[in-house]
Amino acid sequence: MKTLSTIVEKILAKKSGKNSTTAGDFVVADVDVVFAHDGTALLAIESMQEIGINKVFNPDKVVFFIDHAAPSPSPQISNIHLAMRKFARQQGIKLFDVGSGICHQVLPEEGYVKPGSVIVGADSHSVTHGAFNAFATGVGSTDAALAMATGKLWFKVPETVKVTVDGGFKEYVMAKDLILQVLSIVKADGLTYEAVEYHGNCIGDMAVDGRMTIANMAVEMGAKASPMELNASTESWLKQRVSEIEPVKADKGARYSDELFIDASKLEPLVAAPPNVDNVKPVREVEGLEVDQVFIGSCTNGRIEDIHIATRILEGKKVKVRCIVIPASRRIYMEAMRKGYIEKLIQAGCTVGPPTCGPCIGAHMGLLGEGEIAVSTSNRNFTGRMGASSSKIFLASPATAAATALEGKITDPRKYGESA
Repeated sequence: MKTLSTIVEKILAKKSGKNSTTAGDFVVADVDVVFAHDGTALLAIESMQEIGINKVFNPDKVVFFIDHAAPSPSPQISNIHLAMRKFARQQGIKLFDVGSGICHQVLPEEGYVKPGSVIVGADSHSVTHGAFNAFATGVGSTDAALAMATGKLWFKVPETVKVTVDGGFKEYVMAKDLILQVLSIVKADGLTYEAVEYHGNCIGDMAVDGRMTIANMAVEMGAKASPMELNASTESWLKQRVSEIEPVKADKGARYSDELFIDASKLEPLVAAPPNVDNVKPVREVEGLEVDQVFIGSCTNGRIEDIHIATRILEGKKVKVRCIVIPASRRIYMEAMRKGYIEKLIQAGCTVGPPTCGPCIGAHMGLLGEGEIAVSTSNRNFTGRMGASSSKIFLASPATAAATALEGKITDPRKYGESA
């Protein structure tokens, strides 16, 4: 009798050489790509050296990124960057240096992510790559070192929660609002070490940018991975970058630990109020709260769709508060320039920075002072995340963030819509 399997169960079975796996099984799986950045790579290098392994298993499958504090804001961080560059040269591995962009955006852009692959990153938001029908997960630097050295890593096959999203978004409701809605239901760490599998016509019709936003925030629920079935737009996007696309589909009748149903047409603009990502409220409930800064960017919402929406709202107007816009990669930055978005954002009074994580992780380029309030399109809003411990962060979509920048206070973006 054939075993009916989820996406994760199928991928981990194939990569561990088994006919099938079931949630709860322990497997040792082949890793297709392992990556680290300037916040984690040095510890991974040191861990490899401590266990006496001097070479990575395959230079083509290990990738480094200098993105978190880039350009470097201190001599100490510059030394970390130097160590990474030296290791990359010695090992013959690819290093994406300052200005290339954020690892989670650049990795798929450069063709490292394929459907059915196992992606391991020394960063919790590695779950982003589930948008491409992959098993992608974040690990600690020590596990990353083991994967770099051996090309294998052990996993406990996670249970899977099925989320079905049908219907279409109304104007200025975005994928960020959808994932905030999911978080409001399951709560932070509500799906610890589970996988989240998305289905429904809303996900099936969604472009790559929105799918990456949704997968990116799976870890805020504690999830291990967030694989999506491949859709037409994502397959088209991938065909420009990779060959041998072999989609992995969940079997009808596969066992899920829970199911959730969402009607996208009923969603409205949402925010996650401080200090927790699951403290989700409709924008209308906090509308009018004055803010000091708006940040549009990060591995959650620094893509071309996000910049386009922000530009649409800001074009021909002037922001009332500091508004920092940071494209997630050099490719996105250049596309935004070609389309005229960068010029329009600067004319609106925004500060447009080079591709970097920057203010999202409290590294540089826009940290908050004592008592300041920010609206950010990033993924975390815990105390002190973007600066002073007394500052506060509201997470929102690029549409809500742009409208807020115009008003200087939290604003429902639908007032700037065509139907307004």
